[in-house]
Amino acid sequence: MCADDVTVPDYKDTLNLPLTDFPMRAGLPKREPDWLARWEEIGVYDRLREKDGRTPFTLHDGPPYANGHLHIGHALNKTIKDMIVRSHQMMGHDARYIPGWDCHGLPIEWKIEEKYRAKGQDKDDVPVLEFRQECRDFAAGWVDVQREEFKRLGITGNWAEPYLTMDFHAERVIAEEFMKFLMNGTLYQGSKPVMWSPVEETALAEAEVEYHDKESFTIWVKFRVLGAKGTDLDGAQVVIWTTTPWTMPSNRGVVYGAGYEYGLYEVTDTPEECWATKGDRYILADKLAADVFARARLSEDQWRRVADVPTASLEGLKLAHPLAGAEGSEGEWDAPRDFRAAPFVTDDEGTGFVHCAPSHGLEEYDLYRELGMLGEVITYNVMPDGSFREDLPFFGGRKILNEKGKEGDANKAVIDKLAQVGGLLARGKIKHSYPHSWRSKAPVIYRNTPQWFAAIDRPVGDGQDALGQTIRERALTAIDQVTWTPRSGRNRLHSMMEARPDWVLSRQRAWGVPLTCFVKTGALPDDPEFLLRNEAVNARITAAFEEEGADAWYKPGAKERFLANDADPEAYTQVFDILDVWFDSGSTHAFVLRDRPDGTADGIADVYMEGTDQHRGWFHSSLLQSVGTTGHAPYRSVVTHGFTLDEKGNKMSKSLGNTIAPDDVVKQYGADILRLWVAQTDYTGDQRIGPEILKGTADSYRRLRNTLRFMLGSLADFTEADRVAPQEMPELERWVLHRLAELDQTVRDGYRAFDFQGVFQAVFHFATVELSAFYFDIRKDALYCDGDTARRRAARTVLDLLFHRLTTWLAPVLVFTMEEAWLERFPGAESSIHLTDMPDTPDAWRDEALAARWSAIRRARRVVTGALEVARRDKVIGASLEAAPVVHVDEATAETLKGVPFEDLCITSAISVTTDPAPDEAFRMPDVPGIGVVFETAEGEKCQRCWKILPDVGTHAHSGLCARCDEAVSEAG
Repeated sequence: MCADDVTVPDYKDTLNLPLTDFPMRAGLPKREPDWLARWEEIGVYDRLREKDGRTPFTLHDGPPYANGHLHIGHALNKTIKDMIVRSHQMMGHDARYIPGWDCHGLPIEWKIEEKYRAKGQDKDDVPVLEFRQECRDFAAGWVDVQREEFKRLGITGNWAEPYLTMDFHAERVIAEEFMKFLMNGTLYQGSKPVMWSPVEETALAEAEVEYHDKESFTIWVKFRVLGAKGTDLDGAQVVIWTTTPWTMPSNRGVVYGAGYEYGLYEVTDTPEECWATKGDRYILADKLAADVFARARLSEDQWRRVADVPTASLEGLKLAHPLAGAEGSEGEWDAPRDFRAAPFVTDDEGTGFVHCAPSHGLEEYDLYRELGMLGEVITYNVMPDGSFREDLPFFGGRKILNEKGKEGDANKAVIDKLAQVGGLLARGKIKHSYPHSWRSKAPVIYRNTPQWFAAIDRPVGDGQDALGQTIRERALTAIDQVTWTPRSGRNRLHSMMEARPDWVLSRQRAWGVPLTCFVKTGALPDDPEFLLRNEAVNARITAAFEEEGADAWYKPGAKERFLANDADPEAYTQVFDILDVWFDSGSTHAFVLRDRPDGTADGIADVYMEGTDQHRGWFHSSLLQSVGTTGHAPYRSVVTHGFTLDEKGNKMSKSLGNTIAPDDVVKQYGADILRLWVAQTDYTGDQRIGPEILKGTADSYRRLRNTLRFMLGSLADFTEADRVAPQEMPELERWVLHRLAELDQTVRDGYRAFDFQGVFQAVFHFATVELSAFYFDIRKDALYCDGDTARRRAARTVLDLLFHRLTTWLAPVLVFTMEEAWLERFPGAESSIHLTDMPDTPDAWRDEALAARWSAIRRARRVVTGALEVARRDKVIGASLEAAPVVHVDEATAETLKGVPFEDLCITSAISVTTDPAPDEAFRMPDVPGIGVVFETAEGEKCQRCWKILPDVGTHAHSGLCARCDEAVSEAG
């Protein structure tokens, strides 16, 4: 027989090759819905609630509005919440999550109004109960849509029984909580400037406002000084600057800064087209005078400073409104204007003087309130739609904004009239940040109007004074009893709470919970009997709301029904304003945490988690509401996330075309990729997302998936009989156990601190670097080629321990993929990783001395693999098994490597360790001193089974095999 006829045996079937159906390609978009259906079928959430003896953990859901498809911010928010809930459940808690929706208020009412406007109808012509039912139906429809969209993201929770602010019980409790303010003395009706949307015709809370750049008219207006005869100021004019010309008809005074330097300035000459006249004298802040004259088109040689104007010389003077005595003004502005110092004047811009329209500015309002002069200075010139009252001279019916929220004709009319009567010095335009309604996107104004308020500095008459006597005192004390993530959230809310005004509770709308109170007809708000406070009346209202919802307030005969025999219906007026929706959502702790069987024993949530904007929104209103009615905060911890931006760091906008819809990501990649993006970000700041970022996320996912696939393939037939005790394992396996013990603490601490980025980074590095690129790479040979050896059993035992920990550690993040991996190993109708806890990891696995030793071993290995990479690059070898390098080390390293199968660790066929000095040509690494590697090729023949090149190949019963492979094949055969 010739040599060509010799058949080389094929030993492939004798190898322990990986065996798994876990695919390399995930196919998440198609497969994830099947797992969702399975979880619903086996009732995973309900089965978790059946586990006894577990400490409850409750994340209370901040309700989104039920008025549209989810955006990427929703996905971020709900995924973080889901990771909080799932991680705490898997760490041994009974972690409850009741999703909820905000169903009342302007966002929904606005959508129904848009429908009417499109038909040319006025919603005020629709019966209120019919209109409210349309709002209810609209909200219910979007609740169903959003619920399915949230579920598709893998969010766990009590989806069958969410909370809705429009549920009858919720409406009853919201009214009940409002009536606690009625009864404890903090509710009052006042008339003060509030942010008002002329387009939506309602008051707005700060949380309902967003700031955008707006171009505004700006004017410099002259007020003639009165009462200065015989002084330098006789005939002088004070100049004010404002960006809201429409407030000039409501002017009641001018204020100056007591600490600033003012001067008297005279116009010496004028150019053409100038509103100043030669000889005019103006009083201005010295710091701002040059700028004012430049605005008036006067050059530096056309004006001069005449004299100092000490602020003491201004005391006692009055001013004339520029429209005083104007023909046709009917005396509207003839009364002298107040002139005094005020603390809010600045000399940063303007003139050093501020015109006061207390009906349209909070600082001015507060100034005159403290002076007891509100009765003299409050006006009612602006109507709910932003138009001037019809009988206002010159300006009646003019609008600040038109129906579409654009510039109306009021500003121009005021400017033109001031110019006509000689009241203008200059005019212009300015682009500045200005408040807008976040619903209609139209600018808002400050407008004085009767509203209902909760007084936050008035003693709360409920006797629950542990945190303080007033709502503000209680809130500020409670803030420091809460854990804030990040800590900056505490400072932000604290500063807001220190400076905030009274809470505006009322809105002039139809869809919501009404302010369930009655006022005495004809009585003034400061009358002690102005508000009806009657427990029997309150009880009838709450009972009706429980059965019929808040619609009961609007039904015919409601006033007579509720007052019954306890008050004369003729003597009282029923209030029809609705509550601020932030009061609705702020009350959720009462009807969710307190009242539901799956709520909390003390009505307090373990954590509230929302975006950072909720420091002025839900966190804020919930705290105010809770301390006002219960005397304590509704939460123990508050976690906040930032905003989602595009890849360039720009705010997402449909007009810019840079939005990312969650549904699009799910369809392309699957929900687990979106969830992984959340876990990889530092959510405490703003996050970026876009196509390239998602590609990077998908790559990280593939690397993790390959790690799982390797473990599954090697554990296909693993049984308890294969298990090896830790003390019987080789050092390499015991090092892995040490790392597991360290990582278990990192993971648990991270999840408890809501640090998902930290958890994922630690687990990902461990899985892809320490396992895939180190431990798995080394142990592949033993797993595939060993027979039933102690080394192989130890490795598989470690793989089993790794599998249980990696899958449970990552299950709160990759909910679908970890379920897939779990079912691959543990199939069964009732099996689910989400019914499993993270396994306890024995602290005895920790071995710091062993870890230090293996740190030194891995440093030495890194130099060897570096040398092999050079040989591979230079095409000296094709694979590392062709090498048998000589490693030159110091005495300490040599001692460390003694007894270690270093050739196996370096994946070479042989290796020599020597303490001889390394020759000059040896490969070295600058950051690993004392080690040099000289490349040598392995001697012997290539084993046809394990591919190692060894001298003994061909000397055993099975030709072409090394001793280890010969023994393995013989055992199997």
